[in-house]
This record gives sequence, C-alpha cells and structure tokens, in this order.
Amino acid sequence: MSNLPNQEASGKATAATAAPDRVTPDRFTPPARLADNPTVRRIYELKRELNAVILAHNYVLPEVQEIGDFLGDSLGLARQAAQTDADVIVFAGVTFMGETAKILSPEKQVLMPTLDARCPMAEMVRAPQVLALKKKYPAAAVVSYVNTLAEVKAISDVCCTSANGIQVVNSVEADEIIFIPDRSLGEYVQRHTRKKLHFAAGYCPTHHRVFADDILRLKREHPHAAVLVHPECTGEVIDVADRVGSTAQIARFVEEMKESFDTFVIGTEVGMLHRLQRDHPELTFILPGPLVVCPAMKRNTLRRVVDCMEKCAPEITIPEDIRQLALGAVERMLAVT
Repeated sequence: MSNLPNQEASGKATAATAAPDRVTPDRFTPPARLADNPTVRRIYELKRELNAVILAHNYVLPEVQEIGDFLGDSLGLARQAAQTDADVIVFAGVTFMGETAKILSPEKQVLMPTLDARCPMAEMVRAPQVLALKKKYPAAAVVSYVNTLAEVKAISDVCCTSANGIQVVNSVEADEIIFIPDRSLGEYVQRHTRKKLHFAAGYCPTHHRVFADDILRLKREHPHAAVLVHPECTGEVIDVADRVGSTAQIARFVEEMKESFDTFVIGTEVGMLHRLQRDHPELTFILPGPLVVCPAMKRNTLRRVVDCMEKCAPEITIPEDIRQLALGAVERMLAVT
C-alpha cells in the first residue's frame, strides 16, 4: 500500500452522501448534444407531460447517465428527488434504489425502467436471514447498508452507506453489531471500530471481480498512478489501494488529487469511468479488468426508460407499515452523519 493516508483511517468525518451532479440544467429541454436523438426527444416530452425527474446511478450505461437530471449514488439521488417538485421519479438503477426513493417520497410515483434490474447483493440477505441473526445475537444492533430491500431496512436499527459505515457503527450504543448484507464492507468497517461485527453471507459479485493481482500489475505498469477503490471490494484489494470510498468519495478524491496525479486506477463498476472522464477529460482512468461490470445496472436502457414513462409502469410500491419502519432506520442514520 502507498504512503498516501487512507481517508477513513485518517479520522476525517464523511457526510452520509454527497449531492448528486446535476446533469441537465433544464429538466424539460434536452441538451444540444442529445437533441438529434429521437428516443431522447421522446423522453423529454414525457418528462414534461408527467412532471418527472430522472435519476441515474453512476453505474448505468453512459447514454442513460446523459439523460439523467441527477447523477450520483443511490441515497444521494433519492434525497435529491425528494427535494424536487416532480410528481414522478424515474430511477435508472436497481430495485432497492427505487424502494429508497419511495421510502423518502411516498407522495411521488416511482417508476423504474425494469424490475429485472435487481442487485444480487441485496437479494442475498432477506428479512428471514436477518431475523435469524437477531435471534442468534440478541444483544446486537442491526446496521443495514442502504443496498438492502425495504423489508430489511424495516427490521434494522439504523442504515448506513459505504461513505459513512464507520461513523454509523461507532455511533451505535451496542457493543455488538449485525452488519448486513455486505460482508466485505463490514470487514472494512471492522478495521476501524472496536465493536464486534457479525456478518451475513452477502457480497457484490461485481466488486469481487476487482483482483489485487490486477491492481498490483497496474501499479507496476503505471507507477505514478493513484488507486481508488470501493469498500465493497475484498480486503486484499483494499490493502493495495491508496484511497477507499464510495462513488461520491471517489469522485471527490480525483478532484483533490488531480494536481498530483494524472492517472487513476478505479476499483469500482465501469460506469463510474464515464462520469470521471466526462468531468476530467485531461486525466487517464483505468479499470482493473474487463469484468467489473454490473449486468443488472446495464439493463437500464433508453428504450426501457421511454417504455416505463409511456406506461407509467413498472411502479415501486411499499406497504405503508414497512415504509414507515424503513424510513425510521434511514432517518436515524441521517441524524448521526
């Protein structure tokens, strides 16, 4: 590992989320660079008809990122949408993200381009597994990563993000924590707390396709590059990184480090490189390998965006009792970050 200080290990506080990027200054007028695309024009017509806002996660296809009103990470996008006057939220991401938007904006209709875009990690740990862990560790508090379904948030004490997991865990009174669903993120948090963490078997298949051997090879090939990785990566990858953080933090690290580095190895999903290259065309960004792709995120296409807006379906709905309980876990996180 380089001598660059790790952001979390340095003790610097991190916000729950960074404000998402505003992609288009006018929600109802396509940018000139996209205006010749008939599918894009139709999306903007539908946005006006529905009074809709489009949220695009950093990992979706570049062309879908470009039509988003806001681009960012899941919780930041959901919070941004809640602050708009839109009647309809179109969330280009995976299903738990649409659920989070609905948890925060129950009065808005939340549409998704496809319900087949399901996060494998979120699906690995459902409510029955969490209840079993609570029975096994009755003194433990449940901290759930926002990358979980509403049913899991509803039986959690507090949520966290990849940016604030350490801060949230250290704020909980209990000495034992059930950390779900991502074991890799949990093991990263465990490095920075004296609390005892218990894990489920969840993990991100995409981030587990970032390999330490590839990072080390790239460091040899580009000795002056900085390595920035997501904490959903394995411990072996984190050990050879220069910075560890969420997608929003990775974007901030680049901004902070660009005077010292012109090349960055980015250990997260390939979609993030589009945003970084758009914001910093003078810099070089390298993906550790060709397999760091989330198939679920890539199911969000322009055609599916049009279809969901024309049909006003598929729509995210959550039973009100589940939504209220899940909202409590999110609000308790926001209160300490």
